[in-house]
Amino acid sequence: MLNLAPDSSTPLVTQIVDGLRRLITDRSLQPDAKLPSIRAFAATHGVSVFTVVEAYDRLVAQGWLVSRANAGFFVKRRAGDVATPGEGGAPDLRFDARWYLKQIFESRNLPVKAGCGWLPHDWLFEEGVRRSLRQLATDGAELGGYGSPHGHMALRALIAETLAEQQIAASADHVLLTQGSSQALDLAVRRLVKAGDAVLVDEPGYPNLMFMLRYLGARLVGVPRTPQGYDTAALEALIVEHKPSVFFTQPRLQSPTGSVAPIAQLYRVLQLAEAHGLTLVENDLYADMDPLARPSLASLDQLRRVIHIGSYSKTISPNIRVGFVAAEPGLLDELTQLKMVSGLTSSDITERIAFGALTEGRWRKHLKALRDRLADAHGRVAQRLTGLGFELFGEPKAGLYLWARHPDLPDAAELSREAAGRGVMLGPGHLFLVQPRTTGWMRFNVAFSEDERLWQLLAAQIERHQAQG
Repeated sequence: MLNLAPDSSTPLVTQIVDGLRRLITDRSLQPDAKLPSIRAFAATHGVSVFTVVEAYDRLVAQGWLVSRANAGFFVKRRAGDVATPGEGGAPDLRFDARWYLKQIFESRNLPVKAGCGWLPHDWLFEEGVRRSLRQLATDGAELGGYGSPHGHMALRALIAETLAEQQIAASADHVLLTQGSSQALDLAVRRLVKAGDAVLVDEPGYPNLMFMLRYLGARLVGVPRTPQGYDTAALEALIVEHKPSVFFTQPRLQSPTGSVAPIAQLYRVLQLAEAHGLTLVENDLYADMDPLARPSLASLDQLRRVIHIGSYSKTISPNIRVGFVAAEPGLLDELTQLKMVSGLTSSDITERIAFGALTEGRWRKHLKALRDRLADAHGRVAQRLTGLGFELFGEPKAGLYLWARHPDLPDAAELSREAAGRGVMLGPGHLFLVQPRTTGWMRFNVAFSEDERLWQLLAAQIERHQAQG
């Protein structure tokens, strides 16, 4: 029986979510059991239809319920999903890459987004986008047609100039524009990987990339990430054992750890790639957030064995979906063909908008302000985490993320379920592992991690676990 307390300080939506979860957990509601309709539930418990809609939607997003068209809501069958902490086994596999993607687009209404992978809208270059839009609307630009498969020429030339500033010798012929870094990675995956191939990836690493590779049938091999960058001895051993042909990696401000590989490690990675015939796909999408000029794999290799990926989605706006691939022209033509097969071209309009934002004169000032703001947030969030007893993987002081765990919170997946029911999105660590397993590591986005509701939740969970012993 579900009893609601309208006078409680706990919102009714949260009461319904927590109450139904308890009923499902203790098997009072069996798998495949049908829940009352939204209107019937609202009438029985004296709450609004909108309250029930939000509660049911949260339970669907969290994997407790399933919605069936024209039939209603049912308890989701979860056989074998959950491992008891400390017993080995896998964590709740509802929190996999697919769950991660659903959260991005279905749970943006959660008030606290500490585990997300983007910036708050007021940290982005929205004014630059607006100015670019106004200019585009008045300059008489041709807005019809498909545009070029390679992307808007002026933006490609500008990116080549930016790469040259980063010591990467490239022309516009080395640059292919894409719909963000995700499409760039997808093109590289489809060009370089076949079913059954062993593929190296950072571990922990990018869930969406791992999903792409698994979908294609690749065998994922995790290369351990350290606070200082790569474990190059482990990398060499994995290359010798598995004989991969490609390594997808993020040397700078890596997600989720924030670690940065020093130049000596980059040289060693390139040596191993040369010795073993390895192609390197370098995802450098956080370069604009880095206040320091650092070498990249591409700058040391000059695009011989390296495919270099970047994006403006993180710093201008995710809405414009503009990223790029830099590679030697022959390989770039093959990637362009793959892009045309799946989507013909990317949007010339959004590429023009990005070009306008980058050239209207305030871009560098925006980046300076953003880097300073992120550095300040890193300091404050790191202090709050350590004050609660969290262990920090590292303190990058740049980029979006801190990777942390607490000794009294051993199962980040379970904590993430609890948090989502209270309006807080966390980034549970097993999402970022090659083989999901129970872990206490979590990714914190510093730009969203100063909300007191996050700290109240974490403190309460730590206290509860300590009391339980």
